Amino acid sequence: MSENALVNVARFLPEQARLNPRLPAVRVPVGRRRGAVLYEERSFAELDRESDACARLLRERGISRGTRTLLMVRPGLELILCTFALFKVGAVPVVIDPGMGLQGFLACVRRTEPEALLGIPLAQRLAALFRGTFRSVGTRVAVGDRSFRESLAHQMLAGGGPEMARTQADDLAAILFTSGSTGAPKGVCYEHGMFEAQVRLLRQLYGIRPGEVDLPMLPVFALFNPALGMLTVVPKMNPSRPAKADPWEIVQAIRQNGVTNSFGSPVLWRKIADYCERRRITLPTLRRILMAGASVPPSLVRRFRSIAPGAEVHTPYGATECLPLTSIPGSSLLGEVEALSRAGKGSCVGRPAEGIELRVVQVVDGPLPQYDPLLDVPQGEIGEIAACGPVVTREYDRLPEATAAAKMLDAQGRTWHRMGDLGYLDESGRLWFCGRKVERVVLPAGDGHPEQVFYTDCCEAIFNAHPDVARSALIAIRKNGVRAPAIAIEPLPGKFPRGVRARADFIEELSVLGQQHPHTQGIHTFVFEKAFPVDVRHNAKIHRLALGRKHSGKG
Repeated sequence: MSENALVNVARFLPEQARLNPRLPAVRVPVGRRRGAVLYEERSFAELDRESDACARLLRERGISRGTRTLLMVRPGLELILCTFALFKVGAVPVVIDPGMGLQGFLACVRRTEPEALLGIPLAQRLAALFRGTFRSVGTRVAVGDRSFRESLAHQMLAGGGPEMARTQADDLAAILFTSGSTGAPKGVCYEHGMFEAQVRLLRQLYGIRPGEVDLPMLPVFALFNPALGMLTVVPKMNPSRPAKADPWEIVQAIRQNGVTNSFGSPVLWRKIADYCERRRITLPTLRRILMAGASVPPSLVRRFRSIAPGAEVHTPYGATECLPLTSIPGSSLLGEVEALSRAGKGSCVGRPAEGIELRVVQVVDGPLPQYDPLLDVPQGEIGEIAACGPVVTREYDRLPEATAAAKMLDAQGRTWHRMGDLGYLDESGRLWFCGRKVERVVLPAGDGHPEQVFYTDCCEAIFNAHPDVARSALIAIRKNGVRAPAIAIEPLPGKFPRGVRARADFIEELSVLGQQHPHTQGIHTFVFEKAFPVDVRHNAKIHRLALGRKHSGKG
């Protein structure tokens, strides 16, 4: 590739428009008739022309190459149009998860200082209400109202050539915010070359072919579909509350559109499995089910063998800062791997994707500016997971301290991202996830005892085996000034212990389970929750730190 070669993920859309002009690119639900969902549809050629028109409109309004543009548009056709239009003009979309709450959202806006706002009327009213927070915004374009649609139609009639800024691999492409599930949300700086690498890796990992049909239950994944030649069927659900989605809507969309590929959290797929099993529904068109956002229980994989007999479940591993790093097919989670996970050996997330290098380094809470092979821990020993490769981002937006804490440079000048996850590599090169670094519980050495470290995935697997447990959470509690590990239990529906005797019996059964394994013998405290607090993006990651504060009497 030449030094000045065009690198822009939006270029895949005109390529698909040229190769498959009549192939449908996107379907958006617009109503119902006689039990069927009605959709508005665009072909790849139509989507490419409309995004060109949108790009010309944005440029006329003052949004051009390098403009930081806060994108506040609901999932659907207009989100896809606007995103590709921004890439085509070389602007930098800023995407913040609205589910994090108003104060968190506003804090992200203040730090990022967007120069333009491209958003629905509600977003425009929010910007007017919080003028101080949005003071950096000089250009505002309302999306979804009649004026926007008329302006877009005018651009379509006026015509014009294709739009594509001559961006290069290391140009800033977008700022995508982390969910903030274990800390403050951070803006991740993505370069155009990183997005193109993600498209290549996703195609290689999963054998995705043009003409497939995708139902993305996390909106950001829809943005890669035009590059992969897949039809995007927009699901009818609130993306900020995926666990609240109506499984009927999801199942109906899969069956009506012949969906072959779909991404969602394990929590959402469990709801879909419950719905299908109650009604004896199968989903024969599915070829590929992607589950991520939390560890995937083998039992859930097994359920989809009968619900979607032609599909393979895949679990990709990564983070907003670098995705995908590894992936493991569901069939590999069964048998030996399942037995090891149940025994508390962690969750196997597979082998590195092509071009990805993984290391497990010593657990250090402070910055590690330089990566040195001497930091590597022996095979099979738990440490912090670090990754290097074409999808690994280099920095956070305007957060030099966070960048220093998460990034390392090696002797070749390559960036390594410290995942903040703990795990190990086994003898066959598979990566095992054991939990988040900040959620481990460490008891320092003293009184003749060595240091003890408790890891979330390893400990929780033991107590999840109880037949009345929906899920468990390792937490640190502090009572009378003494720090100790504890397990919070979310019982299955109808199994919450009522009364002192029932509670004592439940705790006794949990204690017996814990004493059977060396790594859980030091856990003696159990607390109960009707529902765990979870992250906003997947509704699957448990807020263990919040649970620990609550049961330490701190909130």
